Amino acid sequence: MLIGVLKEIKTGENRVAMIPAGVEQMRAHGHDVMVETGAGVGSVFSNKDYVKAGATISPSPEKVYDSCEMIMKVKEPLPSEYALMKKEQIVFTYFHFAASLEMTKAIIESGCIAIAYETVERENGSLPLLTPMSEVAGRMAIQEGAKYLEKTFGGNGILLSGVTGVEPGTILILGGGVVGTNAAHVACGLGARVYLLDTNLERLRYLNDIMPKNCCPLMSSPATIRKLLKEADLVVGAVLVTGAIAPNLITRGMLKRMKKGSVIVDVAIDQGGCVETARPTTHDDPIYVVDGVVHYCVANMPGAVSNTSTQALNNATLPYAIEIADKGYKKAARENPEIARGINIIKGKVTHKGVSKAFGLDYESLDSIIR
Repeated sequence: MLIGVLKEIKTGENRVAMIPAGVEQMRAHGHDVMVETGAGVGSVFSNKDYVKAGATISPSPEKVYDSCEMIMKVKEPLPSEYALMKKEQIVFTYFHFAASLEMTKAIIESGCIAIAYETVERENGSLPLLTPMSEVAGRMAIQEGAKYLEKTFGGNGILLSGVTGVEPGTILILGGGVVGTNAAHVACGLGARVYLLDTNLERLRYLNDIMPKNCCPLMSSPATIRKLLKEADLVVGAVLVTGAIAPNLITRGMLKRMKKGSVIVDVAIDQGGCVETARPTTHDDPIYVVDGVVHYCVANMPGAVSNTSTQALNNATLPYAIEIADKGYKKAARENPEIARGINIIKGKVTHKGVSKAFGLDYESLDSIIR
């Protein structure tokens, strides 16, 4: 199979879907790889690095889309790419369909096979291709939140760690999954006062056992959120419903409970956001203010630490990409339920219930198509 690796065009996105070492492994399985020129520059990989690993370099994305049976990206296709995707072409990337009806319709119309990193799911409910980027985003959420709490960025001038004789800042984290847990670890390491909310009692028991003493895991409820918003200097939205739009946990009215100059980092923005006032921002223009509260809603946070993120992502995605290339998507999905769960749309048919529900689209079971 000929696999295409594209240069990302989303603003501030410096990751790349495959590193040169991945090309070498693909070649060992008998597959060819075409890399768009400059695709790896943002992650410190040159065209020469890819050629040395056995890839060919394409001068344009059009050539990659036109030539390759499987396309690998990091972020969702943007409008300029919609017309380039071909019928029966496999596109393997983060799609986050529930956040964009326009993109969903474009993928349906293209007739491609859309396999979403974020819905590849194991039997235990873990998301192996989302986990490494969730780890990065969770840790970055505290880093970015701490920065925008500085008075020079419009924050309330709070140092989250506090200092001798001065109390630390308070952080409210909504969601105790991978993003929330990683955010809490960094926040606790700073010495902040941390509240970590989740709705799963077993998860809360686990978090209570593993987290430091300055972290307080609590059962999430609207009343608890309203109460803690008054205290919070930084709020991290870390909620995820696999393949579906994120629940709205903080309404516009709740912002009035928050301190002026407090900060919200909505990591769930890829799935629509868990804050009513959240809208996607970019690394070039990351923040805006609503009712005195600073909002940071960058939809591709890990792109800012692209060297680390790219290597972590490649470690997770490459085994699945090799399996899809070796077997073809139908056989791979029949033999590996994790890949089957990753398939969201096949040749115009929506095969993921979360995407169907988000937009009221007709749903067709995957089994009826691939068997």
